[in-house]
Amino acid sequence: MPQLIFFALVGCAAFYGYRSFKKEAQRVSERVREAEKEVQNRAQGTLVQDPETGEYRLRKD
Repeated sequence: MPQLIFFALVGCAAFYGYRSFKKEAQRVSERVREAEKEVQNRAQGTLVQDPETGEYRLRKD
């Protein structure tokens, strides 16, 4: 019985690790796509709107 509990815990940890790895890979992939678009457009950065003032500024990474 203790082996079953141990393997269940290991399985849960592996599943959680896989999900977090997949989420991180998706985030990195999106950043790479954005960087490729900036290179294609010869842009100096991405503009984002400041919610307080409404002005557009370069996004800080």
